[in-house]
Amino acid sequence: MALLVIASCQLMVVLDITIVNIALPHIQNSLHFSTTNLSWVVNAYTLTFGGLLLLGGRAGDIIGRRRVFVFGVLLFVLASLLGGLAQNSGQLLAARALQGVGGAIASPTSLALISTTFKEGPERNRAFGVFAAVSAGGSAIGLLAGGLLVEWLDWRWVLFVNVPIGLLIALATPKWIKESERHPGNFDITGALTSTLGMVLLVYGFIRAAQDGWSDPLTVASFAVAVVILALFVFVERRSRQPITPLRMFADRNRAGTYAIMLSLAAAMFGMFFFLTLFVQNVLDFSPLRAGLAFLPVSAIIAVGAGLASQLLPRYGPKPFMVTGGLLAAAGLAWLTLTDVHSTYLGSVLGPMLVFGLGMGMEFVSLTLMALSDVPVHETGAASGLLNATQQVGGSLGLSILVTMFGTASAGEAEKQVSAFLSQAGPAERLRFQRTGELPPPWADQVLTSGVSAAFVVAAVFTAVAALVALFVIQVRPSDIERLKGGVGPGGL
Repeated sequence: MALLVIASCQLMVVLDITIVNIALPHIQNSLHFSTTNLSWVVNAYTLTFGGLLLLGGRAGDIIGRRRVFVFGVLLFVLASLLGGLAQNSGQLLAARALQGVGGAIASPTSLALISTTFKEGPERNRAFGVFAAVSAGGSAIGLLAGGLLVEWLDWRWVLFVNVPIGLLIALATPKWIKESERHPGNFDITGALTSTLGMVLLVYGFIRAAQDGWSDPLTVASFAVAVVILALFVFVERRSRQPITPLRMFADRNRAGTYAIMLSLAAAMFGMFFFLTLFVQNVLDFSPLRAGLAFLPVSAIIAVGAGLASQLLPRYGPKPFMVTGGLLAAAGLAWLTLTDVHSTYLGSVLGPMLVFGLGMGMEFVSLTLMALSDVPVHETGAASGLLNATQQVGGSLGLSILVTMFGTASAGEAEKQVSAFLSQAGPAERLRFQRTGELPPPWADQVLTSGVSAAFVVAAVFTAVAALVALFVIQVRPSDIERLKGGVGPGGL
C-alpha cells in the first residue's frame, strides 16, 4: 500500500507534463490564448517544477519527508482545482505554475520515501522498479488520459482529474507511510535561492531557445545569468556547513555518471514523445484518443523492462542494464529515422517504440538505484531532488536542441516542397498558399517527416552517448551487488 501511494503520486506528477498537450487546441479556443502564448500552458509547469526540485528534495530531509510529501500533494490538488476553474489565460498559467511548485515538492520526496520505507535488497529493488516504470511511462499514460478526457468530457478534466486522486493520496499517506527521521539544522537559504533562481533561468533559456532560437538575445541572457548564479550556488555550497545539495555527491564516479546518463536519456525521451505525437496526429491523422492509445504499448513495455531489470539486478548489477538499455533506446530511435509520409503505425512506429521503451525501462530502474546507492539517510532527499532535476533539465535541453534540428531540416525541405507544390497547384491553391503561407498535404507531410527524422537522428546520438558513459564510467563494486541482494556492503544505508 505504501508503494501504491508513492507510485500514484509520481504518476500524477509525471503525466501532468503531457496530459495537457492533447488538450491544448481546446484550451486555446476556450480561453482565447494566442498561438505564441499557448506553449506557456506547458512551460509554466515545466519552469517551476524544474526550478524547485533541489529545494523540494532537501526540504524533506530537514522538515520530515512524509510531512513535506503531503504538503506537496495538497498544493498540487489546489492548483489543479484552480486551473480547472480558470476563466482566462492568466488564471490558468498561474495555476499551472503552482502545480509545478507542488510537483517539485512531492516528486523528489516520494523517491526518497522509497529509500526509507523499503528494506534494502530485493524489496527495495522491486519498489524502485515500479517507481522507475511510472517515471518513464507516465508521459505515455498522460497522452492516453488526455485523449480520453478531452474526447469524452472536457479539457478542464485534464486538471480536475488530479483532485480526487491527490486527495486519496493525502488521506492514505499517514496510514501507510511512516514519518522519516528529521535531520533539523540551519536551512541553507542562500543555496536555496541561488539553486532555484539558477535552475529557473536555465530551464527558461532552453524553453526560449526552442521557441525563438539560440541566438535570441533573451535566450543568451538567460543562459549567461544562469551560469553566473549557478557558479555562485556552487561557491555557496562548498562553504556551507549544511548545504542544500552536498557537492560530494559528484565525487563518486558512479553517481556523477548516473546524472550524465539521465541528462542524455531525458533529452531523447522528451523529444521522442513530442515529435511522435506530431507525427501520428498530423501525418497519420490520428484523433486525440487514438493518438493516446497509440502510446499505451510504450508504458507496458517500459514496465516489462523495469521489472526485468529489478529482478536481475542482484545477480548482474546495474551496469549491464545501463549499457544494454542505452543501446536499445538508440536502436529504437535510429529505426524511427526511417519514417516517411508512407509510414504506418504498425509498420514503422510501433516496433521502434517498443524497442525504445524496453531500453528505457531497464535504464530508469538502474539509474534510480545507482543514484541513491551509498547515500546517507539524511541526504536521500537531496540526492533524489538532484536526479529529478537532471531529468528535467535534460528534457528541456534535449527538446530545445531537437526543435532546432527539426526547424533547420524542415526549412530546407520546405524550399523543395514549395517549388514542387507551385509547379502542380491550380490558381485557387496558389492563392490559398499566398494567404496562409501553409503547404497542404502531402507537401506539408513531407516537410514534417523530414524534420522529425532529423530530430530522431540527434535523439539517437543522445542515447548512444548514455550507453558509452555507462560502459566507460560506471563501475560496479562487490559491495553494490551485496546491497542489491539485501546484505550490507561498506557504506550501506
